[in-house]
Amino acid sequence: MIRIENIRKSFDEVEVLKGISTTFHKGKTNLIIGRSGAGKTVLLKLLVGLLTPTSGNIWYGDVNFCNLSKEEVRAIRMEVGMLFQGSALFDSMTVEENIRFPLDMFTNRTAKEKLDRVNYCLDRVALNGSNDKYPSEVSGGMQKRVGIARSIVLEPKYLFCDEPNSGLDPKTSIVIDELIRSITVEHQITTVINTHDMNSVMEIGDNIALLYNGELAWEGNKNEVFESDNDLLQDFIFASPFLKRLRNAAVKNGSI
Repeated sequence: MIRIENIRKSFDEVEVLKGISTTFHKGKTNLIIGRSGAGKTVLLKLLVGLLTPTSGNIWYGDVNFCNLSKEEVRAIRMEVGMLFQGSALFDSMTVEENIRFPLDMFTNRTAKEKLDRVNYCLDRVALNGSNDKYPSEVSGGMQKRVGIARSIVLEPKYLFCDEPNSGLDPKTSIVIDELIRSITVEHQITTVINTHDMNSVMEIGDNIALLYNGELAWEGNKNEVFESDNDLLQDFIFASPFLKRLRNAAVKNGSI
């Protein structure tokens, strides 16, 4: 579990985050949503320690992440996996080498132990036998799955995903969503996802935090989205005319 308390972040005179408090739960897919400029990326960077909050606290379990030494932060980061928006694979490395990279950097495992772990992760993302391929030789969806395999290779307690479906077609996006969700549940990971994808919201939104102008505008789950009368949420979720008509029809026939 990760808990944030009254987090504020300013750059010069501009306050980007304005006292946000929420909890990201273990074994759940926790989504951060909102329009561009709402503060989602800044919040994600604060959570992983790439930025320092102006004020407030970030708790990893019962540990205050904001009060740790560099060595203690490093220990927490050993428990963190990160899936970047563009997958961020090394073009000059094979799939196997990309996935093994965190093991090489942060562990003293033997070559066999590393290979066994890499192969397990490849199997988990349904990419068995892709060890010797290069990123340029696989599709965008496969690259994303390689990124997921690399993000879980250190068996993290916490997983952060930045726009995991960016650039993917709808069918592949569903595959990636379900993969992230199943890994989250299976390994009881605290997963935090920064997303604009409405399918992700409606399919895997166990906990959803809507940011608006640097503030927490709404919290809930996917089942509560249709029932909410929060105007900011409805304007964001149903920005598409098709989805708006769908919701209005549901309201009219009494299904919500």
